[in-house]
Amino acid sequence: MKFLCQVWFETAEIAKLSEEEGRKLTQDSINNDNRLRESGHIIVANALREPQTARTVRVRRGEAAVTDGPFAEMKEHLGGFVLIEARDMEEATEIAATFPVAHYGMIEVRAAYDIRFPDE
Repeated sequence: MKFLCQVWFETAEIAKLSEEEGRKLTQDSINNDNRLRESGHIIVANALREPQTARTVRVRRGEAAVTDGPFAEMKEHLGGFVLIEARDMEEATEIAATFPVAHYGMIEVRAAYDIRFPDE
């Protein structure tokens, strides 16, 4: 089964990290990702840039509206995602608990599935 692990940072906590702590967190995360890749659990893992670099797109009545960044001050922000392969939800949550970034926020684990038409 596939599971999407959304990495949510507590914005204030991650902002407190020194440059050295940030580098260590990055290296620990790379090492953990490599270990999980070797075991066949990781399908893809990506970090995301800060929310201030984002754009939000809405389409209403055929018109696209694009705005910069988040709308409000956020206590948490999406910092990345990891798509994993696991036997079941229990194994998926055990894998997510190994993510070093879980010490600075939370990992939301959600089962993923392919959308298909009935005749496929």
